[in-house]
Amino acid sequence: MATSTFRNKNCVRPRKTGADKRRRCLVQRRRLVSLGLSEEVVAKMPVDVLRMKLKEPKKVLAEVAKAAEKTEA
Repeated sequence: MATSTFRNKNCVRPRKTGADKRRRCLVQRRRLVSLGLSEEVVAKMPVDVLRMKLKEPKKVLAEVAKAAEKTEA
């Protein structure tokens, strides 16, 4: 019985697939849209910026409120 591959977690761990990465990215984009950012802005946003904004949702809400205030004035 080969126990070496069982003990070596690097050989048996699940791999990330492209479909999973795209699905995660889509979910993250939807989360930003639900926070109030426009879909056009979120669609043009690179993935790393997308994740940085999701780390601090209160700042995103403040940014959206400030932009809405600016358009009203």
